Amino acid sequence: MSLKCGIVGLPNVGKSTLFNCLSNAKAQAANFPFCTIEPNVGTITVPDDRLTQLAEIVSPERIVPTTIEIVDIAGLVKGASKGEGLGNKFLANIRETDAIIHVLRCFEDGNVVHVDGSVDPVRDKEIIDIELQLKDLESIEGRIAKVMRAAKSGDKDAKRDFDYMTRIKEALEQGKSARTVAPANDDEEKLMNDLQLLTSKPVLYVCNVEESSVVKGNAHVERVREAVKNENAEIIVLGAAIEADIAELETFEERQIFLGDLGLDEPGVAKLIRAAYKLLNLQTYFTAGVKEVRAWTILRGFTAPKAAGVIHSDFEKGFIRAEVIKYNDYIHYKTEAAVKEAGKLGVEGKEYIVQDGDVMHFRFNV
Repeated sequence: MSLKCGIVGLPNVGKSTLFNCLSNAKAQAANFPFCTIEPNVGTITVPDDRLTQLAEIVSPERIVPTTIEIVDIAGLVKGASKGEGLGNKFLANIRETDAIIHVLRCFEDGNVVHVDGSVDPVRDKEIIDIELQLKDLESIEGRIAKVMRAAKSGDKDAKRDFDYMTRIKEALEQGKSARTVAPANDDEEKLMNDLQLLTSKPVLYVCNVEESSVVKGNAHVERVREAVKNENAEIIVLGAAIEADIAELETFEERQIFLGDLGLDEPGVAKLIRAAYKLLNLQTYFTAGVKEVRAWTILRGFTAPKAAGVIHSDFEKGFIRAEVIKYNDYIHYKTEAAVKEAGKLGVEGKEYIVQDGDVMHFRFNV
C-alpha cells in the first residue's frame, strides 16, 4: 500500500526532530524556520509484537514487518494559502498525503525560538487550520461555479453534487474543516474523495512536550484536548528531544532502562507509528512459513482476493480460496497441523472480509 502521512506544523515545533526519530532518512534539524524546504520521505517499520510471536513459533529464515511512509513537510506560516513563505510548496506537498500528523509545540524553552514569539499550541493549530480552510474554500468555490449551471437546469447528479459542496463551503466559511461534513452516502463519499480537499484528510495531533510532561502532559496539552474535543481526532503526547535521545542508545537494554527511568513502557514514536497506521485506515494480515514470516498491509474492509492481490496480482486474478487461522489460535496451538486438528482452520471464499491479525494462505490458479 502506497499510503503516506505528512508531518505538518509551524516552523520550529519539532517536526524534523521527530521525523529523524521515526526514520533512517535524516531531515536537517535546526533552530530556525524553514530548515526543511523539500519534503523528506521515510519508510517506517510498524511495531507489531504479533509478528515477533509468530516468528518465535515458526523460526523462519527471515522476518518482514509492514511499513508506512512518513513525509516531513516544510513549516507553514500565516498567508500560506496566498503563497506566503513556502505556502505553495507546503500545500502542494500536503495534498499528496493521505493523512496528517499535526505537531504542536507544548513546551517552554527560551533557547528555541517560536516563529510567533510565544508558545500557544491552540493558536498554532488554528493558524494552520485557517490556511488549509482558505485554500479549500478557494477550491470548492471553483468546483461549485462549474456545476452550478447544470444543477439549476435540473441535472440530478449535478444538483446532488452542488448541494453537498455547498454544505462543505458553508462549513469552511464558519472556520470548520471539510472532514466535519461527513458524507451521507456513497455518492457523497466519492465526491469528497474526488475533491481532494486538504481539510478532509484525517488528522492526528502530536503534542511535543518537555521531559517532565511526557507521562501526564501539561497545561498546554489540556488546552489542545479541549480545542479538538469535537474533531474526533486522536492526540498523542511525546517529547521529540527525548525520542532523539532514545534513538541514540545502541542496545535494547539501554533503551528499556532509559524508558523505565522516565516512567514509560515504550518509546513515544512506537505509539505514534501505530496511531498513524490506524489513521490511514490500515490493518495487517500475516503469512507464516519456514522461508519467511511476513506482515502485509491492507485497507480495512478488503476481501480475501484483494488481500491476496497485495502479494501478487496473479493471486487475486486466480483466487480460489483462503485458508485462515486467527492469530490467537495460531499462538495457542503452535502449528498449522494442531490448528486443523482442533477444527480452527477456516476455509473462506471471495466474499470473506479479512480481519486484522489473520494468518492466511491463499489457493489460486492462473
